[in-house]
Amino acid sequence: MNAPQFRAGAARVDITPPLGTLINGDLISHYARSIHDPLYAKALVMTAGDATVAIVVVDICAMSKAFLDDVKQTIYRQTDIPAANILISSTHTHAAGSVESLLMGAADMPYRQQLPGLIVEAVQRAQQKLRPAKAGFGRVDAPEHVVCRRFFMKDGYEARNPVTGGLDEVKTNPFGAEPSIDRRVSAVDPEVGFLAIRGLDDQWISLIANYSLHYVGDWENGTISADYFGVFSEQIQKKLGAGDDFVGMMSNGTSGEINIWDFLDPHRYPSGFFAKSQLIGTDLAEKVLAALPEINWQTNPGLNVQTAEVAVGVRKPTAPELEAAKAVVAQTNFEQLTGRAEDWYPVYAREQVLLNTYPDSILFPVQALRIGSGLIGALGGEFFAETGLKLKKAFPDRSYFTMTMANGYVGYVPPAHELKRGGYETWRCRTSFLDESAEETIRLRLLDLLQAEQDAGFEFVGRA
Repeated sequence: MNAPQFRAGAARVDITPPLGTLINGDLISHYARSIHDPLYAKALVMTAGDATVAIVVVDICAMSKAFLDDVKQTIYRQTDIPAANILISSTHTHAAGSVESLLMGAADMPYRQQLPGLIVEAVQRAQQKLRPAKAGFGRVDAPEHVVCRRFFMKDGYEARNPVTGGLDEVKTNPFGAEPSIDRRVSAVDPEVGFLAIRGLDDQWISLIANYSLHYVGDWENGTISADYFGVFSEQIQKKLGAGDDFVGMMSNGTSGEINIWDFLDPHRYPSGFFAKSQLIGTDLAEKVLAALPEINWQTNPGLNVQTAEVAVGVRKPTAPELEAAKAVVAQTNFEQLTGRAEDWYPVYAREQVLLNTYPDSILFPVQALRIGSGLIGALGGEFFAETGLKLKKAFPDRSYFTMTMANGYVGYVPPAHELKRGGYETWRCRTSFLDESAEETIRLRLLDLLQAEQDAGFEFVGRA
């Protein structure tokens, strides 16, 4: 086996929006009034033989498939990296500039027009830094920072669904209803998976970690912050003693129903602004640092990428539901909504009207990357921990993790049985609209791509 030499390069570009930029990720829009820490587009480019792969992690809440398809085409024109070989994911920080319209959070069009060029620049810079390198995968458990945010509630509690007007079986984030909690609904994925890249001179190039924690959110509305994703990235560089060319990244795993707002033990973290994200990001960096001696470094890993687009159905309102929603919209002064609990009903009525214009099915992108003996899956939505755990179970002898909010964004993609239970993540809207079979269809298609790669997963020439 005489595979050509593996090379890698990494770079980051500042994408911090100016004050006044719209921020989404909430029921309504917020405006940037302060910048706590900078945001980045971070790129890792790898090449081996005829294959070149780019992985980009962006400090942003969400980016649609149409938006990213255009970015990938520009990257291809500027770098010759095939669009199919590019993975671009959002961290899903809820304190970043808005490039997509989510619920009543509007897109900031000047920032949306600016961001693509910055992402392209990050990939170009990373490609310019290509040098002989080695790669290794690792993993470590961090169960203390992930909890299921969906709860079965005690008898007598009414979990209202603003779309149907009926009752759900579960309640997401039961603020103020803690005494009515019965138990959590589902298990978490406690693992931090990571891909580490060093030069053959042992100088650090990059480290991409992956953790299924939604975000922390311990900041005041109107703040720009990379959340714990940014803290991890800075802390891992510091703890490695890496140089300025090193690029640390934290990507979002299957965290659709997972956060660290622990309603059963609400006082176990410090409560000040940024205190919790600083603690969690730093602790995860320390855990990854401790796991690095276990890495089996591969000095000449093979590279390959497989992509597919899966046709999945769209949930839309029935004719009577649409007419009822239109009546609510016609009577609502949306400019005066402030995000109160009662505002959910007109907001979701508007969502039904807008969702009705969607096609009956969409093409959903799935992507599988092989880097030496390790595998990475990419999914363009907010998937539950159950999805990630099933995929990991299929590869017990491989290093594997799933990057979500990757190559597109369709909102939540719950398993069919969770859709039936209801809860915030299932409420039909433009951020949760795929049909009941979508999660299984998408997961199985990604599994097909990953299984096609696994037998080739140990193709490399040497070990460090």
